Amino acid sequence: MKFCPKCQARLKNSLSGLKCANCDYLEQAVEAGGGVDSGGADPEFNVLGDEPDAKTLPTIATDCAQCGNGEAIWWMMQTRSADEPTTRFYRCTKCRHTWRDYS
Repeated sequence: MKFCPKCQARLKNSLSGLKCANCDYLEQAVEAGGGVDSGGADPEFNVLGDEPDAKTLPTIATDCAQCGNGEAIWWMMQTRSADEPTTRFYRCTKCRHTWRDYS
């Protein structure tokens, strides 16, 4: 969590970086390691980019809603609080469409 150097209010994420709601101070976003360094979680966290090792993930027989392909890779991630179940993500092996299952 970061604070405004002018008025000490908490800075909030915006498209251009961290912004103060009180005095309109703006701290520009800084690219670091493929993500935005905002002092907290990256709002667009990309689990699977174009990494070549994504082909080693397990596959499952499921239908892609976008292209109708019958196979997708899958992975699980804790996206909510610890007392909630994990979220399952799927990515079509043909068109790379990605979707999630909250169950």
